[in-house]
Amino acid sequence: MMVNTMRALTARLTLLAVEEDGMSTAEYAIGTIAAAAFGAVLYSVVTGDSIVTALTNIIDKALSTTV
Repeated sequence: MMVNTMRALTARLTLLAVEEDGMSTAEYAIGTIAAAAFGAVLYSVVTGDSIVTALTNIIDKALSTTV
């Protein structure tokens, strides 16, 4: 009976040691900072002169094409 109790206790402690219910506050903070940084980089790329010029040229070419 003592062996079964020890096995059950060991199994429960192992489960508690590896159980992960979700992200911790630190992981949320890092994820939020990474998302904000990615958004800032993406915004700076999209609003850059080369992208705006390229999109304007594509639209002008599409509008001036005869069908």
